[in-house]
Amino acid sequence: MSEEALPKGPEQKVLVIDVGGTNVKLKFQDNPEIRKVPSGPELTSQLMVDAVHQHAADWPYTVVTIGYPGPVHNGRITREPVNLGKGWVDFDFSAALGKPVRLINDAAMQALGSYDGGRMLFLGLGTGLGNCMILDGVIAPMEIGHLPYKKGRSFEDYVGAGGLKRLGRRKWQAAVFDVVSRLQNALLPDYIVLGGGNVKKLDELPPNCKRGDNDNAFIGGVRLWDAPVSPT
Repeated sequence: MSEEALPKGPEQKVLVIDVGGTNVKLKFQDNPEIRKVPSGPELTSQLMVDAVHQHAADWPYTVVTIGYPGPVHNGRITREPVNLGKGWVDFDFSAALGKPVRLINDAAMQALGSYDGGRMLFLGLGTGLGNCMILDGVIAPMEIGHLPYKKGRSFEDYVGAGGLKRLGRRKWQAAVFDVVSRLQNALLPDYIVLGGGNVKKLDELPPNCKRGDNDNAFIGGVRLWDAPVSPT
């Protein structure tokens, strides 16, 4: 669908879909309600679309944002999800949903909703380590959670949910502080937003950090259709 065919201004109404390993969360921009559909390892792209048709049928959306739990490059999914079913790469979501669709990594979507200008690093403390930078309005998704850290393990092996379970809360929090410090020194952000479901388990925040909120993902899904912030 061409850009000329896209609804503009007040006529543009965004449905945001946040795809997770436990639930798919749906929110229409003018409605405070968040609807949840169970996901899991059997959820294929087509089953997700079928669920959207069923659970969002009464919302008059005109465009769709999908936050996907995996790499997205140039608006295309490049790798099948770890915790869901197959068939996501090369799936035509716009045709299946009958609306213009923009795809973005789920961490990048929450980052965009948390963004307050300048150079921001977003770190999502969830199942793994979601991460993204926004550099003066340009979204730069990354996969630094998989980089080696200690004892043959990656960053997300220490600060993700598996690390929390293995290390215990006190040692996990120390690892979060250390990882944040290393990334701060390497990437030089103006500020860091810590999001994800496990941020609430931190007794305090590392220096130069702000606490995020998972619901910021829905703000990001709407912002993705607005200038001037643009995805790489």
